[in-house]
Amino acid sequence: MKLKTFRILAVVFLLIIASGFSVVNAQIFAPQTGFTHQDSLRGSITKEREWWDLTYYHLTVEVNIQDSSISGWNVVQYKVLKPYQIIQIDLQPPMDITKVTQNGEALDYRRDGNAFFITLTKKQKTGDVNELVVQFSGKPKVAVRPPWDGGFTWTQDSNGRPFVATSNQGIGASIWWPNKDHPYDEVDSLLISVNAPDSLMDVSNGRLRGVDEHQNGTKTWHWFVSNPINSYGVNINIGDYVHFGEEYEGEKGTLDLDYYVLRENLEKAKEQFRQVKPMMDAFEYWFGPYPFYEDGFKLVEVPYLGMEHQSSVTYGNKYQNGYLGRDLSGSGWGLKFDFIIIHETGHEWFANNITYADVADMWIHEGFTNYSESLYLDYHYGERAANEYVQGLRLGIQNSSPLIGVYGVHHEGSSDMYNKGGNLLHTLRQVADNDSLWRETLRGLNREFYHQTVTTAQIENYISDKFGMNLDPVFDQYLRDIRIPTLEYAFRNNTLLYRWGNAVDGFNLPVDVTLNGENLRLQPGTGWKTVALESNESYTLSVDPNYYVGSFNLLGN
Repeated sequence: MKLKTFRILAVVFLLIIASGFSVVNAQIFAPQTGFTHQDSLRGSITKEREWWDLTYYHLTVEVNIQDSSISGWNVVQYKVLKPYQIIQIDLQPPMDITKVTQNGEALDYRRDGNAFFITLTKKQKTGDVNELVVQFSGKPKVAVRPPWDGGFTWTQDSNGRPFVATSNQGIGASIWWPNKDHPYDEVDSLLISVNAPDSLMDVSNGRLRGVDEHQNGTKTWHWFVSNPINSYGVNINIGDYVHFGEEYEGEKGTLDLDYYVLRENLEKAKEQFRQVKPMMDAFEYWFGPYPFYEDGFKLVEVPYLGMEHQSSVTYGNKYQNGYLGRDLSGSGWGLKFDFIIIHETGHEWFANNITYADVADMWIHEGFTNYSESLYLDYHYGERAANEYVQGLRLGIQNSSPLIGVYGVHHEGSSDMYNKGGNLLHTLRQVADNDSLWRETLRGLNREFYHQTVTTAQIENYISDKFGMNLDPVFDQYLRDIRIPTLEYAFRNNTLLYRWGNAVDGFNLPVDVTLNGENLRLQPGTGWKTVALESNESYTLSVDPNYYVGSFNLLGN
């Protein structure tokens, strides 16, 4: 091998390794196989699901802290879309359904793993609105590493008082209560009634409608959610809570901000939660009005890190900035805000307002919300802070599997959906080259898909339409492939030659470069293009670092 050739290849290899790029020959990854019958029951719109539309739940839960068990019933109201006589309700072991009735009549059912198939005796007629009462009981799965490996958390606060919480993203809401556990169909409204010891308090989603006191030393708290809600966003939090609150004057009027924290942390919370109003300023600017004014906004302390439960955002970041005190970006900017307050509240727009219709599209939740951290910084600290933060997050990208998972089998995509998803959006912001357009795109998404479930295709098409260009190859590159596109270029005979390498067919991302000190937007494709240059002994080219791409000079000159 000639020395010059070796030097060029070595430089290219080092650039690839340093940037975390992965060079592979395949383009779009083939779907993963080996899924089970249970995966299909969990992740597909079965014939026992498709014929009915959820309209209302009244979930009643008695929490027995002494033996870590729960029991109760769920009133499932639904509209018949087409006649069918078998309905699927989901509940995972070790929980069990003990009885199902309709109009007071007990119904037969059979269990198939996590799914219960209930035979209805009443004729189901198109347009009718009917109800089931599903009784259940058991000792729900104990969360191993909440919120990632979820279930119930049974613990105590520093004063020895019981401290109980649920978290079930990924594993599913049916880990503890019976429901239609597929994201495509959100219930229109929900009443959750939680019975617990009267020396404690339950905090759940929505607004508190009332509290019933009982002779047995318990109380029942009734919380009502008036907006559509995804099943994994429903939560129970029981503890020795104290409450304080404030009001926020936002785009849709006065928004109630309520905070429920452990008694011993009240003063810490009053200081740390000062970040909520500035956060609302930033997010309403970029995304539009908070989506659930009717249900208010809550931060609720829990014994795990936190999660995006709708209108009941849970918090366990130990009253410190960063992610448990660390800056995930390494830029320094991540210590300017409390990661859990900012990130989990960002999900109110992307996850709770706009919800994936299949878990394979979870990047919609996590990519946009990852980018909300950068937009918060942009609003309060400026463009440089935002850019340095999102660039710093690239160090956490693995590029080992695609962002989009496999549809119909409850399969999430790569964990890169966070940092790589955010960097995809930051790259698109550079393509827009117009922050008014970018802001209107983000606000428009929340307006167009308000309180809806969506697919990646809908998000892609909306952004392409807003930009006035076909971005399909760009989304294919970043969502369905693991390679990072590389701007390959060379200087020869006073000409710049350039193209996209390491890219899917038709990759058409425009890119901003600096050529001999002059800013220039190139329109590369996967074939060679040229730019004539003035005579010069040497040329230098650098790519705007806000694009998540690589670059190298093929000739090294």
